Amino acid sequence: MDIDYYELLEISRDADKQSIKKAYRKLALEFHPDRNQGDANAEAKFKLINEAYEVLSDDEKRAIYDRYGRDGLKNSGGFGGFEDFDLGDIFSSFFGGGFGSSSKKSSTQDSYKANLAVMLNLSFKEAIFGCKKTVDFSYKSSCKACKGSGSKDGALTTCHQCKGKGQVGVSRGFMTFVQTCPECLGKGQIIKEKCTQCKGKGHEELKESVEVQVPEGIDEGMSLRVSGRGNVLKDGSRGDLLVRIEVANDEFFVRDGQDVYIEFPIFFTQVALGEKIKVPTLRSHAFLQLPLGAKSGDRFVLENEGIKDLHSQRRGRQIVQIDIKFPQRINEEQKDLLQRLNKSFGINEEGLNEEQKGFFDKLTEWFKG
Repeated sequence: MDIDYYELLEISRDADKQSIKKAYRKLALEFHPDRNQGDANAEAKFKLINEAYEVLSDDEKRAIYDRYGRDGLKNSGGFGGFEDFDLGDIFSSFFGGGFGSSSKKSSTQDSYKANLAVMLNLSFKEAIFGCKKTVDFSYKSSCKACKGSGSKDGALTTCHQCKGKGQVGVSRGFMTFVQTCPECLGKGQIIKEKCTQCKGKGHEELKESVEVQVPEGIDEGMSLRVSGRGNVLKDGSRGDLLVRIEVANDEFFVRDGQDVYIEFPIFFTQVALGEKIKVPTLRSHAFLQLPLGAKSGDRFVLENEGIKDLHSQRRGRQIVQIDIKFPQRINEEQKDLLQRLNKSFGINEEGLNEEQKGFFDKLTEWFKG
């Protein structure tokens, strides 16, 4: 099968590691088998997403893939056994075990995990200053009619395809790989007659809302845990709700940990005069003394004007990068003022000051030599 990992993760070929992680996290949540019970296409897509992430997140494997494609990884030994790796391994490293592997389930266990992960999108200001948000979500609750078995009378029979093992072998040339049984989805047993209430799923989907307090300074990729608002298992216990944070970019400020950056326009005369200027900060404003000779792109640090750290409560820095602006048009009065300013700096009718004239004199000697 011809697979383009970049298209699969919906990213550009020059995407950095942070973009790869973000794309993987979004798609893994969408196609995880625990959210798509019985959907073989979703499980296959989830498997490919993990495969793509494992390659593109590794610099060496990515370089081989970019040059030789998927076959190059097979030949180099950098790609092997994706057919038998645990689908939950990479996913759990992102989401703390909120979902489980779909390949090692027992018929006596629940078909889903107790913890439930949902995404919460915040604006830049909501993340910086904290807020209250209402989170709407759906959770699974074990079907009471069939006690979570999915069977009308609770009767299960051994899966004929895997003989109760939950896994089957798939041959690839002279090698055999192990993967989840597609018939029983790793349970080892199948339902004789589906429960009429849950349609054989063993659980029902219920909707709920919860209000969460988002703390000041939370950042992309962090999570909030709400105890006792996750999925309900067969024994009646309920897991936790894990609220994963995504933060939108801001029009003016750029965040880097607890530091924040802003580019601020400065008029050329303010630099020439070395003025003290008023610059915006996250909470209000501050004053910045411009040194004579400052250039576009120069950065100035304002201590304690950044973002509050969740643990220490200390604030980071704000870095102001200046962008010197020049007028696009001037009137006659302004032109006269600038011409007089030129003369005051010794610029003659040829448009040269002493430094420039000296440069030409040296260059003339250079031509003679």
